[in-house]
Amino acid sequence: MTHVIKGQTLSFAEDDTPRHEARGAVAVGDDGTILWAGPQSLLPQDFLQADVTDYGEMIVMPGFIDAHIHFPQYRMLAAPGKDLLDWLTRFTFPEESRYADQAYAAAAAEIFLDRLLQHGTTSALAFCSVHKSCADALFAAADARGMALITGKTMMDRNAIPAVEDTPETGARETEELYRAWHGKGRLRYAVTPRFAITSSDAQLKISGELLASLPGALMQTHLSESPGEIAMVASLFPKAKDYTDVYDHFGLLSDRSLFAHGIHLSERECARLSDSGATVVHCPTSNTFLGSGLMSMPYLRKPERPVHLGVATDVGGGTSYSMLATLGEAYKVQMLAGYKPSAAELFCMATRGNARRLKIDHDTGAIELGKFADLVVLDPHATPVLASRQEVSTSLEDVLFSLMILGDDRAVKATYVKGRKLHVRA
Repeated sequence: MTHVIKGQTLSFAEDDTPRHEARGAVAVGDDGTILWAGPQSLLPQDFLQADVTDYGEMIVMPGFIDAHIHFPQYRMLAAPGKDLLDWLTRFTFPEESRYADQAYAAAAAEIFLDRLLQHGTTSALAFCSVHKSCADALFAAADARGMALITGKTMMDRNAIPAVEDTPETGARETEELYRAWHGKGRLRYAVTPRFAITSSDAQLKISGELLASLPGALMQTHLSESPGEIAMVASLFPKAKDYTDVYDHFGLLSDRSLFAHGIHLSERECARLSDSGATVVHCPTSNTFLGSGLMSMPYLRKPERPVHLGVATDVGGGTSYSMLATLGEAYKVQMLAGYKPSAAELFCMATRGNARRLKIDHDTGAIELGKFADLVVLDPHATPVLASRQEVSTSLEDVLFSLMILGDDRAVKATYVKGRKLHVRA
């Protein structure tokens, strides 16, 4: 049945400007779509008899969208590697090998998605392990919740342990099988997923490019220019390539459907090529600082003469928090070190409407607008004593958002809705 959610509503318009109602309301239909949104004083007569959930002065806004996260690493946070490559070898590959077990993967998918919802995340672009059973499990669990989720089985055929390697042929076959089974079912979409150039042979990268070209609507996700050691190894494996980005370009993996996590150490040539292709670089600040990979500069990637599209993400489990609030706070700190001071509103926009654009799901989520699904998070600016004290000196919406991203975590998430259904509530 139609119901109304009241609170301090916040969304971002097509031009990324905030739309804020201090006393706002969102009317949600029985199909989970938004029927009306605006000031409570203008709530149409049709909705005056609907059930109401009133969050008072809490902020009702679009649910967070995580543009890069690893499902099989859900319990690996705070695994201490010397650097990226050491971390992968010592911790990640052994952990991901467990997902060959279908029952293990299914149980883990329930925990993983519940954890996203606990932190206010309603949609994600996620990596799975190399195992088909892993992707099947995550797709099924997301579909049961009505979530807009994009994922794919990882493809890697070298430089890992045998338990997490496939072949170009099996990788392609299982990718096509998963695409046919899940892409377009409910709100699910598929992403062709070569892990990164180090773990895929020329043959597998070639097939990945062919898959991207042949699977309508599929995205492509991988990693790019995360650490100096990784870049050096890519150069040794692909000596004819101009640079790291050129490896992917050579195999047809640069497009407006391509998302590259990290992009910390990119040259001018690489940025120009990424810009021309319409590809997206996804900023993963907590993993970049945790693994000592480097500081990605948003102004550098956004240079007006060759702007690169940007997303933002937790990158769990290299990232150290499921919380997009904590991730935005870390992004702020990284950008300050890079000489740029982003506003809280800019970063919140990136994590909602901005990431929806990058994942090409902005037609049905990422904003509080008529016809979109009511994927919502309710944030409590007074959730902790520290936050409550901070609000005593807040004088604007920007102040409140800034305090939430610097001081907030899952305790600030009062409730999370997917398609208008409350799937998480904090007591």
